Amino acid sequence: MVDDASGTNVLFDLWLASRAATSALDEALRPAGLTADEFAVYSVLSAAPLTPGELASWMAAPPTTVSSYVRRFEARGHVRRLPHPDDGRSYRVELTREGRRAHQRAGALFLPVLRDVEERLGRSTAAVRGALARTRAALDVVRPGGA
Repeated sequence: MVDDASGTNVLFDLWLASRAATSALDEALRPAGLTADEFAVYSVLSAAPLTPGELASWMAAPPTTVSSYVRRFEARGHVRRLPHPDDGRSYRVELTREGRRAHQRAGALFLPVLRDVEERLGRSTAAVRGALARTRAALDVVRPGGA
């Protein structure tokens, strides 16, 4: 369904922007050994350990996807499972020292791409970020299992 003269719509435009961002970051992060998606997960885990459920919610991904990420990161020695303090059936995922180093290496490659994009957006950077946040909130309401 098309909603303007460009022949696209807000969801298709968002998908195109997402693919372009992923492609640019995959290329930039390749020397660090992380993909764009992996760098995003490492970034959220660098702030605090999360349960798989919290990761799934943050990523808007099914639990099986989170499980495969956790297994892959564990095989690299980049994360470890910590017992959940309040729920013996669950665990939290935490970056290891080597995972933090990998995240830092990738971060050094990420920052120039971020600076370049923000420079090209100029003063509209804040407005773009606001529009993306509102779009994510709308999608969280309409997607199955969303907010």
